[in-house]
Amino acid sequence: LGVFYIDRHEARDMAADRNEAISYAAYRMLHARYVDAFGGTESVARFDSLMEALCYPIEDTTTEGDSPAALGNRIAAAVLAATIDDGANEANGYQADYTAINQPLVVAGSGTAMSDPNRWQPLQIGEMISQNGIRVENGVQEFIDPHWGYVASFALGDPGPDGLPLDPGAPPYLGDPTSDQEFKDSALEVIRFSSLLDPAADITIDISPHSLGNNSLGANDGSGHAMNPLTGQPYASNLVNQADFGRAVAEFWADGPSSETPPGHWNTLANAASDALAPDLRLGASGPVLDRLEWDVKLYLALNGATHDGAIAAWGTKGHYDYSRPISMIRYMGGIGQSSDPEQPSYHERGLPLQPGLVEVITEESAAQGQRHEALGAFVGEIAVLSWTGTPEDPETQIGGVDWILATDWVPYQLPTFVTPSFAAYVSGHSVFSRAAAEVLAAFTGSDYFPGGLGEWTIAANSFEFETGPETDIVLQWATYQDASDQAGLSRLYGGIHVRADDFAGRIMGAAIGEAAFAEAQRYFAGG
Repeated sequence: LGVFYIDRHEARDMAADRNEAISYAAYRMLHARYVDAFGGTESVARFDSLMEALCYPIEDTTTEGDSPAALGNRIAAAVLAATIDDGANEANGYQADYTAINQPLVVAGSGTAMSDPNRWQPLQIGEMISQNGIRVENGVQEFIDPHWGYVASFALGDPGPDGLPLDPGAPPYLGDPTSDQEFKDSALEVIRFSSLLDPAADITIDISPHSLGNNSLGANDGSGHAMNPLTGQPYASNLVNQADFGRAVAEFWADGPSSETPPGHWNTLANAASDALAPDLRLGASGPVLDRLEWDVKLYLALNGATHDGAIAAWGTKGHYDYSRPISMIRYMGGIGQSSDPEQPSYHERGLPLQPGLVEVITEESAAQGQRHEALGAFVGEIAVLSWTGTPEDPETQIGGVDWILATDWVPYQLPTFVTPSFAAYVSGHSVFSRAAAEVLAAFTGSDYFPGGLGEWTIAANSFEFETGPETDIVLQWATYQDASDQAGLSRLYGGIHVRADDFAGRIMGAAIGEAAFAEAQRYFAGG
């Protein structure tokens, strides 16, 4: 049963006619979606070249008759017509009514002022590359798609008047009697992750499934898997430099400009899993063997139905709660002081918590020659944090490293042209997309575990984009799809993009979305 188009056609050559119809449908959809996008000219040229290589003339635009081309064109037209008024406001360039409550944070400057530290603050970046690859000089971010919670979904419920098809509840707020400390501790945790990104520290950790993964939903409480259930053997150790691991996961899962984005990332992982399972492709690991085309069509429907709904639920939540990002949290709290000790300098009840060796007040003694804050001697009484120092002058040969810097100068481990995505933090889109996709893959393949009980992806030596490294290949490993999705969520803390409330709430939402999408896909599979 089709989602947007239902019809039956006879074919003289089923395989050839089906391939042609699919090609025309895909071409018309891709052309419509990309022709007016940034880089659209290059994209459309590639689509045209592929159709030419397949010997399918793009001039054949007819939607009348029973030819494979007409059928494909008709399918694309039906999808485009069904989605033109789906709540995204496509007809008006996807515009939304939104005004930020906070003035922009100038990243190249120091500190920030906020009308409300719990609300999202746009960034002003000297040379900005937007999420879709547009380069803007001295650009100020605009919130991308705060209205997306109202978009028609695949398997979600009614979004209601607030555009919240799924409401995870409020995040922690600075100054709130019940969640103030959680807000502060969350910012502190992001600083701690940033402090781990110096490979010169030469700390080695085991990142194999024997040590990592197996978390309960919405937590980082797992200690790995005792053994690979598909081989009956323990997982081998995978020892790597701790900083290289943190930098690798931050970059691998980043999916910023010039990337395939998180939903595309999970399609890539799904393709690799399908390749490993082939030719024994059985839905839910039972029933008849499916040919690869049927398997892929059904998998993509369930998987991308889930990520589609993930975008709706996550951005509905982002638009509703309009939550602050770590760069704003840390610079704001660090700028007004420390909240741990009223007897020490720079006390403010909304300041950063102090933690020896991580967040400290700069003193005459600590700033003396040869002491840890020597480079900050001009800032006695202000707050220093031990963190990644920022993008080095030559990222191809240098690292930023970790050192004591002013809290008001803190930056996430990201490209300086990107820094932080252009929308509110809560909840993490990575966490929602990834857990939704993981649940679909587990249900579709009939196992939580990657084929063979081990999924792997190699980060090649010297392939980092944010700074030089790693010195050796880093092989990321996951026993289960859920382990991989949890790592995607955690990567955003290493990267300084999210706090744990964004991540954990996103994982929980994603699990519900994935389960609902797979159930809805099964209804279509059964023709109901």
